Amino acid sequence: MLGLIEPHALGPTLMHEHLLIDLVPPRLAEDADRDDVEIDLCNCWKITYGQQPSLKNYRLDQVDVAIEEVTEMQAAGGQSIVDLTTGGLKPNPAGLAQIAKSTGVHIVMGCGHYVHEYQDPKNATRSVDDFATEMVDQITKGSWGTSIRAGIIGEIGCQAPWTDQEKRVVRGALFAQQETGAALNIHPGRDPDQPQELIDSIRSLGYDTQRVIISHIDRTIFDHERLFRLADSGCVIEFDLFGWEQSAYPMSDIDMPNDAARLKFIRALLDRGHLDQVMISHDICTRTRLGRYGGHGYQHIFANVVPRMLGRGFNQGEVDALLIENPRRLLAFA
Repeated sequence: MLGLIEPHALGPTLMHEHLLIDLVPPRLAEDADRDDVEIDLCNCWKITYGQQPSLKNYRLDQVDVAIEEVTEMQAAGGQSIVDLTTGGLKPNPAGLAQIAKSTGVHIVMGCGHYVHEYQDPKNATRSVDDFATEMVDQITKGSWGTSIRAGIIGEIGCQAPWTDQEKRVVRGALFAQQETGAALNIHPGRDPDQPQELIDSIRSLGYDTQRVIISHIDRTIFDHERLFRLADSGCVIEFDLFGWEQSAYPMSDIDMPNDAARLKFIRALLDRGHLDQVMISHDICTRTRLGRYGGHGYQHIFANVVPRMLGRGFNQGEVDALLIENPRRLLAFA
């Protein structure tokens, strides 16, 4: 957020988080403005499980809270965070810069647009070239009306079925990636075959997949056959919902795996030779996942998951690859 840094300065890095975001569906924004439910330790579990509605839960707009949570992550061993809050989610570059200045933590900002539902209605008539130019400018000049530059493309939102508008944004992102050398993070739809559909489409267009990150694999793919086929395509596979330990997942009818199950899938990938294609994070985008509101916070992977990994057959070199070496490689402009 405060300018270019050398890749080696990143240190342990969370590759998919949201520090400031508005995830309230646009059609419910007016209801959210009237939502006066305060989240506390008495209701956070009910809100997490969907027993008690709270649209306010989907807004991370408190810079002071973010500073406290990032400081806790830093104390647990983290040094850098990638914030992938993109168009439609109310990105706040100035707020991210304030967090970086206050904590000393490196924050890398994403660019582009989230899923169709959240996008500006004006995007319906925009061309692939227009999207591409916008993302190139966000990386080389500044983002969202500021001089603060993005360091990665994404998360680029897709859904299942994939809409034509989202396809144009992805094509624009691929052009921008080719022009800038930035890595590209894609949010796939909630269908176990869509990650492969995305990668097959990218390959059919003649693009390399080694710097394409597919997010949210731990809520999308639940079998080794699909997982290994995706890995064989050469893309980077991101397990980014660490800390989500309950099976309840309100966005679709799946049984969310816990952290132990995530580690088993990662172990299987590493044993198959895909160490340089895996990354981990939390994708925190609601208040109930912050420590302030009864959640695990950005510190969880460093404080809890890494020790568990080292006690479950992972060695330090593998942990460093997931949290330091792979992020360092992908956040350097190729």
